[in-house]
Amino acid sequence: MNYNQLDLNKKYLITGAAGFIGSFLSKRLLEEGCEVIGLDNLNDYYDVQLKNNRLEMLDPYEKFTFIKADISDKSMIQDIFETYKPNIVVNLAAQAGVRYSIENPDAYMESNVIGFYNILEACRFNPVDHLVYASSSSVYGANKKVPFEESDFVDHPVSLYASTKKSNELMAHTYSHLYDIPATGLRFFTVYGPMGRPDMAYFGFTDKYFNGDSIKIFNNGDFENDLYRDFTYIDDIVTGVERLLNNPSNEKPKHKIFNIGNNNPEKLMTFIGALEKALSNALGEDIEFNKVYEPIKPGDVPATYASTELLKLAVDFKPETSIEEGLQNFADWYVKYYKVKDVLNTK
Repeated sequence: MNYNQLDLNKKYLITGAAGFIGSFLSKRLLEEGCEVIGLDNLNDYYDVQLKNNRLEMLDPYEKFTFIKADISDKSMIQDIFETYKPNIVVNLAAQAGVRYSIENPDAYMESNVIGFYNILEACRFNPVDHLVYASSSSVYGANKKVPFEESDFVDHPVSLYASTKKSNELMAHTYSHLYDIPATGLRFFTVYGPMGRPDMAYFGFTDKYFNGDSIKIFNNGDFENDLYRDFTYIDDIVTGVERLLNNPSNEKPKHKIFNIGNNNPEKLMTFIGALEKALSNALGEDIEFNKVYEPIKPGDVPATYASTELLKLAVDFKPETSIEEGLQNFADWYVKYYKVKDVLNTK
């Protein structure tokens, strides 16, 4: 079976199209010749200019339509579905971030719970071939058994963000059961790469270095029991999503969940070392972060580690980009995008 074969007669609605994953997925589908309706509210949780630059990347494609809208606006979402009649919906719009959910819980309930409910309702009244939605590795909470498998017990989330993502899975399962909506939830594992989210650690560390600040590492300086993360490069995420788009579940209820992770967790300190090396290569000089060690933050988990067997079985794909390759691509982009060499030369 050719898992890369996309149906060019179908319309793809992608929410969160100005986001990191949403923009890269939109670009991939547009390159394949698909019609894409992109939706985003362009909120200011992080740099709006970066979101606009991602959208500019999609501008040249004739089959791309952008709508500025918020998924928490039910009537607008219904109107968009009725007007454009999408065949496949990819819901990537969400309030992201574990730590921010402690500071601003309202944003998570509005976007991740009410917004997702609105998407489900729209799919109920405007039947679609497939609803694919973003869940998160955070639903595994502080599970000790690794690697995390989709069948694991996930009823003890340790952040509100994780709770909202778990609720998405339950809601999607219910709507699949009641209204026969084919739905697939994707548990993403620490996605990184060029044009990524500035609130992610690798991006924030880089910002702090060039601002002359120390970086905070939340592992108590315990290198033996360091935090582990299953870092997954953006292109691998997009390939996994793309292969699943036209492969909805035929079982009842038509709801499935997949991990998309690298299946190769790295110590946080190893990842930081690889980032220092990538930035050194990009700049042609040695880069070393000034590190400050602090206790693990509430809501953080000690390790994330994806089992990818179900994904491999379903669509014959397993993410394989190394952190060295992925971080080099990020570092090269960052230095160019922020004109770091020019800035350093003027100091």
